[in-house]
Amino acid sequence: MASLNVYSVLVVLFLTCRAVMATKENDQIIKENNCETKIGSPCVLEAFTNIFETRSISNKCCGELVVLGKFCHSALVKRTLENPLIKDISLATIIAKSIQTWNNCIALIDSPYPSA
Repeated sequence: MASLNVYSVLVVLFLTCRAVMATKENDQIIKENNCETKIGSPCVLEAFTNIFETRSISNKCCGELVVLGKFCHSALVKRTLENPLIKDISLATIIAKSIQTWNNCIALIDSPYPSA
């Protein structure tokens, strides 16, 4: 029984260390790539309400999101998901919605006839 407890503690420590490393990794990615300066605050809010609350995102903000880049977009979403206030949200759903938002914006920007 003691070995089970030691194993449980090791698993918890491993998972905790991975979460801390992920946080530092995302923060480092965001800082090194100036992610937070590449998109305006109104568009950050619009993109995140699109992902987390299923609201629409304007063509203008889709353009800023694409300029931000997928690398920064993913890092910002992952950092947001690490916030302890976001505990009742399905991570898989948010990741899928984030990818969908990215793909929709890419398709819109690449379209020869983007809607106004």
